[in-house]
Amino acid sequence: MAGSKNSKRSRPSKFKASVGGAGQVLACFAVCCAVMVVAVYYFQATGATLYSGDAEAHLNIARRVVDSRTPGWAQLGTTWLPLPHLLMLPFVRYDSLWMTGLAGAIPSAILMSLAAAFLFATVRRVLDGTLPAMVASAVFLLNPNILYLGSIPMTEASSFASMMALLYCTTVFGETQSWISVVGAGLAAFAGSWSRYETWFLLPFAGMYILVMGRERRWAAAAIFTAIAGAGPVSWFVHNWWYFGDPLYFYRGPWSAKAIQGAHPYPGRGDWRLAALYFYEAGKLVAGLPALLIGAVGAAVACSSRRAVWPVAMVVLQPAFYVWSIHSSGTPVFVPHLEPHGWYNIRYATAFVPLAAVGAAAVSRFGRLAAAAVLVTVFAPFAWYWRKPPIVLEEAAHNSEGRREWTAKAVAVLRAQSGPGDTFFTSFNDLTAIYRTLGVPLRNTLTGDNNPQFFMAQNRPEMFLWEEFAVAMGGDTVQGIVENTYLKGPKYDLVQRITVKGQPSIEIFRRQRFPNPTPLPDTQ
Repeated sequence: MAGSKNSKRSRPSKFKASVGGAGQVLACFAVCCAVMVVAVYYFQATGATLYSGDAEAHLNIARRVVDSRTPGWAQLGTTWLPLPHLLMLPFVRYDSLWMTGLAGAIPSAILMSLAAAFLFATVRRVLDGTLPAMVASAVFLLNPNILYLGSIPMTEASSFASMMALLYCTTVFGETQSWISVVGAGLAAFAGSWSRYETWFLLPFAGMYILVMGRERRWAAAAIFTAIAGAGPVSWFVHNWWYFGDPLYFYRGPWSAKAIQGAHPYPGRGDWRLAALYFYEAGKLVAGLPALLIGAVGAAVACSSRRAVWPVAMVVLQPAFYVWSIHSSGTPVFVPHLEPHGWYNIRYATAFVPLAAVGAAAVSRFGRLAAAAVLVTVFAPFAWYWRKPPIVLEEAAHNSEGRREWTAKAVAVLRAQSGPGDTFFTSFNDLTAIYRTLGVPLRNTLTGDNNPQFFMAQNRPEMFLWEEFAVAMGGDTVQGIVENTYLKGPKYDLVQRITVKGQPSIEIFRRQRFPNPTPLPDTQ
């Protein structure tokens, strides 16, 4: 009887602890959302929301799913995974949110807040403390580069949210063996596999963890996880096969990273030492050297507890994936202080930030003083932020300077020349920023993604090309088609050629109006 009384007494305390933990996680999520609201407002006010060409493209891909000559699922395209674009759909249909970029910033902010909250929940569970969990979420979310990526239409937010949810659910399964955690892990993995390809790299490790940590239900749990998580990559293979005739079109098609880079050499290609060096140097720019050192030391300290080995392994796997990609997959990372002194893919080094967060949390277990010292040390390199933007924003601004200049010039020309309802023969690429800025619906544009209409206009322009304007980028398909129309028509006159140093020329054409018919002589 005494044993049963004791067990009854223990249940309410566990329940209260569980409810209290859930309340703390919800509070963490609410605080993170408030932080992200401020970040979104700040970057929107400074005009940096759509500096990145990728951010512009992600936003416009989502828009063309609901606003296009040929709207629908096929407009998701290939190469980039679909989840970030699908999450923008409730917002991007509103013109004001699309034109400002907020349609992509809102879901990114929510997802980055979710990532911080799941990280909080995992660290609180593994390290048995609220203070380490608070430090982990702060080190993660308050990194200026994370704040920026969580405020713009990019894929990192959904990737981080999926990864942290996967980490939390697998950790819960290791301790409770619950079926809900297995299903949650599978759904998180599925979401991640539709966000960024590095999640595909994590799937076998997560499945192996479930198989090893499962007891009497290990094979069933692993099978459930594999079925749910594996549906993500399989469905993407099917998508590429159905729409492009090749299940690996995203990997080897003309817009893939492999095709863009080609056989051109770069530092780290086929060289593990250089691949690790360049990614480490990018990590110093993104996370800061103190954070990397604390992450390494703290991760080693955390591994003294068996419960923390899996979370540490998860946050180490993502940087390892990028080193492998630099070495073997045609994915260069250029930093300005190393040859060739470029700015390219530096944002990938945000993969170091979760490692820094977990390491900082482990060190914070030694008390409040240690936690305060960790936070001061981690954020000291960013104290000059008011004078210099975070490196990911600086990279986006540097790489988009010319594009933003010719976009503004083209907008000025078309604002003066075109009117409501005018249509445009153009390409769906960086040129789409012109129509977004003008507020021109994408259904008023005819691009290579609008078949069979585009195919018909390309092959029989004299019959099927009726757009008032043609906007071409030097050397693209539209320019060639417009030049060929001089043989049979319709005729397009060059309105303006825009040239910006280091950028392809932009040519704006206007369709010749049919001359007024000569009136017949009066026979009466």
